[in-house]
Amino acid sequence: MLRTDEILTTIQMLHAEHLDVRTVTLALNVDDCAAPNSEHLCRKLREKILRRAGRLVETCNRVGGRYGIGVTNKRLAISPVSHLLAGHGKSVAVEVARTLDDAAGECGVDLVGGFTALVHKGITPADAVVMHSLPEVLSRTQRVCASVNVASRKAGINMDAALEMGRILPRIAEATADRKGFGAAKLVVFANIPEDNPFMAGAMVGEGEPEAAVNIGVSGPGVVCSALKRRIALGGKLTLGDLAEEIKITSFRVTRVGELIGREVAAELKVPFGIVDLSLAPTPQIGDSVGEILRTLGLARIGAPGSTAAVAMLNDAVKKGGAFASSSVGGLSGAFIPVSEDAELAGAVAAGHLSLEKLEAMTSVCSVGLDMIAVPGDTSPETLAAIIADEMAIGVINNKTTAVRIIPIPGARAGETVEFGGLFGSAAVLEVRNAGASDTFVRFGGRIPAPIQSLGN
Repeated sequence: MLRTDEILTTIQMLHAEHLDVRTVTLALNVDDCAAPNSEHLCRKLREKILRRAGRLVETCNRVGGRYGIGVTNKRLAISPVSHLLAGHGKSVAVEVARTLDDAAGECGVDLVGGFTALVHKGITPADAVVMHSLPEVLSRTQRVCASVNVASRKAGINMDAALEMGRILPRIAEATADRKGFGAAKLVVFANIPEDNPFMAGAMVGEGEPEAAVNIGVSGPGVVCSALKRRIALGGKLTLGDLAEEIKITSFRVTRVGELIGREVAAELKVPFGIVDLSLAPTPQIGDSVGEILRTLGLARIGAPGSTAAVAMLNDAVKKGGAFASSSVGGLSGAFIPVSEDAELAGAVAAGHLSLEKLEAMTSVCSVGLDMIAVPGDTSPETLAAIIADEMAIGVINNKTTAVRIIPIPGARAGETVEFGGLFGSAAVLEVRNAGASDTFVRFGGRIPAPIQSLGN
């Protein structure tokens, strides 16, 4: 049972330290909107979204106001759109995307996820429609986000799908060249995609999920960083174990806040409460940075030896605190390292301290993967596919979710800085070393088999 007085005390303690409910995401299964013609399909989809999500924003604002804590984003996630597009073509996929965009706008929702294809073992015609429509979909809509799952623990890595995404990514970037290739920032390529993730751009509703549910994303890197600084300021001999305990306790408190808000929103909307995802998702705002936590832990330069160990400790402590606070922890729940969205990480890249290779090593122990990475626009499809494959391998072998959100910046070269604005921040374009050296490997295609550890039944 959640104690309201405990939650309110926590809010009073941490209110000035960038604690927020980062997102309340309404997860909605829309498989029943399938129809033989596009007009009927889009009408059913729009009506269902307006009926189920029409009160989401006002409810979040009311509940958040009651406790004095803001809900930064209100979002919608749907079941994979490929389910709706079976038997349809690319033009219908674009119509469906526009319907999603317009309906989300009418509801006041910030983003809508679930323009998704699950192709870890093979690509169906409907999946192919989703994938090949992405350049047009992501360039013609404001709120629609997409995800493609190309690998899993049980299936291995679909290298044909990885190469196809390597070809599609530059087309998305070119279609949004007037926005520095920003369309690619609304696409995530996954291994082991979560079925209840509330965070964009990868949110979707998986098999086995209810008709509708409220999933919460609670963030708080600023809260964790401030708690560490207070603990260090008290003096005395401290070990990394002591600092890990401080992170764990703070994560416990933040998770309790998220669950309270989530359960009340769900109750008012008359849908089940799903999960709370305690992920330290930073913003470009000073004081709201995972990178600053790493510096507080004693790393003078992010990317120096010890950076991977520090991220591992942070990620583990966050998970332990969240799991103790709630029996409904899900999604990703850990530490994100999105380069452009974190001022300290972006600064480390610009200074040359943090390379693509070191970022990949850090993703082996964090919650997601190569996130909001800018690379030169002339990076070849094969090299992009190889980067994706490396990240997928980390997820498949270690039985964790990994992802790639990489942006080939049209016309940009390594070392240049690109500005995305708002929560998406800015970042230096990373050098891709040994580009082209893996082309033959990638072109073999086929499927990298699942590891022996997948035979766990």
